Amino acid sequence: MKLGYELTIDQKQQLSMTPELIQGIKILQLNNMDLFDYVQNELLENPILEEQKPEGNGELEAVEVDIMESIAEDNYFSGDYQLWEPENEEDRYYFEKFTSEEKTLRDFLLEQLSFSKFEGIDKELGKFIIEGLDDNGYLSVPSREIAEILQISEEKFEEVLSVIQDMDPSGVGARNLEECLKIQLRHREQLTDILCYVIDNMLEDVAGNRISKIAKTIGTTPKHTQEIVDRIRGLEPKPGRQFAGRGENTKYVIPDVFLEKVNGEYVLTTNDASIPTLTISPYYKELVHKAKDDNELNQYLSDRFSSAKWLIKSIKQREDTIFNVARAIIGFQKDFFEKGEKHIKPLTLKQIAETLEIHESTVSRAINGKYIQCPMGVFELRYFFSGGVYRTGEDEGLSSNSVKSIIKDIVDGENQKKPFSDQDMVKILKEKGIEISRRTVAKYREEMGILSSSKRRRF
Repeated sequence: MKLGYELTIDQKQQLSMTPELIQGIKILQLNNMDLFDYVQNELLENPILEEQKPEGNGELEAVEVDIMESIAEDNYFSGDYQLWEPENEEDRYYFEKFTSEEKTLRDFLLEQLSFSKFEGIDKELGKFIIEGLDDNGYLSVPSREIAEILQISEEKFEEVLSVIQDMDPSGVGARNLEECLKIQLRHREQLTDILCYVIDNMLEDVAGNRISKIAKTIGTTPKHTQEIVDRIRGLEPKPGRQFAGRGENTKYVIPDVFLEKVNGEYVLTTNDASIPTLTISPYYKELVHKAKDDNELNQYLSDRFSSAKWLIKSIKQREDTIFNVARAIIGFQKDFFEKGEKHIKPLTLKQIAETLEIHESTVSRAINGKYIQCPMGVFELRYFFSGGVYRTGEDEGLSSNSVKSIIKDIVDGENQKKPFSDQDMVKILKEKGIEISRRTVAKYREEMGILSSSKRRRF
């Protein structure tokens, strides 16, 4: 066997992920808010880029995609290198001007505490207790532990805690679920010995709607027991969840495309206003002609121009891709926009990819976190993709979302004293030409948060 070194030529094909391709993929999968932040960061890092401002009637000129070519052909030097600045601070636009900060549970309770009779050490104790509440309004720290930390008697602690428990929202300051429910009933002047017994001993039976068992235990009729169970179920188990959680930020949904019906025809438009329109700074366009003799500066400007060109191109390509995907979805789901959610059809990424002659991964990135605003509301584009079930006499079948809507209608129209079981709903759906198993019905029902027939039954 001969051993040694030699040079060989090997030809093979492979996909090379260039920085520009990676940037394009990243920009496509960003939602509007994230893309806005990304563009703002690029404006800070790349001095070549500039946000184009409206002129005259407010219409923006088209952005030239081939930046290097436009630099060679055009001269936009104006002598004014400053970005637009508002004449005064009031002309600036911030999101904070149009949104209000949500009040937290802590803020709401401290506000009530400030109007209470407490002063001095009692008021500080009240603040300490409020700080110890979790986002659901429960006191998560044991009372004895708080009393030891502050070196106060448990009687003093209970006195201050009782005042906090009288605050809104009703049930706040409780140490467990049972106490929370009793506080709410006491505020309504509805707390009775029977209710206390059921709350202390039979909450699992209440959750399971075991009316017969509860009635037998407390010695009352099923009808009266149903009223007791309804009263308990009407209470709020988490009184603090109506408030903003600690550290939570307001979440915005900005539609990427708009669908309107004009003169009987659907018109699809992109939301251009959500992303700044980028252009090349006139100053650096002029400077590039003067930097030919400075190799280092010329290289820097060349890199910056190349980066700016690809960013503008990637944003434009993102907009076109989302628009084309949304248009294809509308073509497949026209019955949904015309007749409602019961008529949404099964749709896969592959169908859209084959229609547009693009890869499925591109479709996935184009719909994830992207929204469409239409006459029926705002929907994530991913909403229109779902598997389907067979329907007698139809080739396309029905999507899972359509079946869920039908199941919800069946439950809404049932006799509450004799609700439909999952098997009953299988038979009803079969009469409508929908072939589906009992297990699938149970799965869809649970996904919609609909209880089983035994828990829906009323006396």
